[in-house]
Amino acid sequence: MKKLLIALALFPTLAYAWPWSTDMMNQPSIKPQEGEMVPFPRRSIPVTGIPTTVSSREEAKSLVNPISPTPDSIAKGRVLFKIYCAACHGMTGKADAPIAGKIGAISLVDSYVQETLTEGWIFGTITFGSFVMPAYGKPMGRDDLRGSNDLSVEERWHVVNYVKHALLKDAQSDVTRTAATE
Repeated sequence: MKKLLIALALFPTLAYAWPWSTDMMNQPSIKPQEGEMVPFPRRSIPVTGIPTTVSSREEAKSLVNPISPTPDSIAKGRVLFKIYCAACHGMTGKADAPIAGKIGAISLVDSYVQETLTEGWIFGTITFGSFVMPAYGKPMGRDDLRGSNDLSVEERWHVVNYVKHALLKDAQSDVTRTAATE
């Protein structure tokens, strides 16, 4: 017995390998793919949301925004714009970010974007990306599955609401604030 205690003291790894050590993997639990699969409750909604049903930006051009531009939607879109879009398009959407000129980001407050482009086209651009802009949705029907899937379908529509219904006003009020502080 004394030799065993001396061996354990000299070689502590033997003590860890002894049968009384526990292994997290071999605990009493239900492991993945084990047991009977429980069906999802009726009327449950997948966490991933609604997949994009169009397969190109051109096809998205005629889409109608299903989310009305309420103050709540615009506020959500403003936050998402500042997180995902402002790095290239600038906080005001005027393509005034330091990187904008290097990558060719366009001003989103120009009349071309505000008056000519449809909400569906803007949604399609966010979803599929463009020349240098990454895709912010995981679109169906793409062989390369390009897209970061960062924004859900609903979140992309909130950004569209902000770009089309509040970005120009925010940019103009930013100019007014800047002029007043100078």
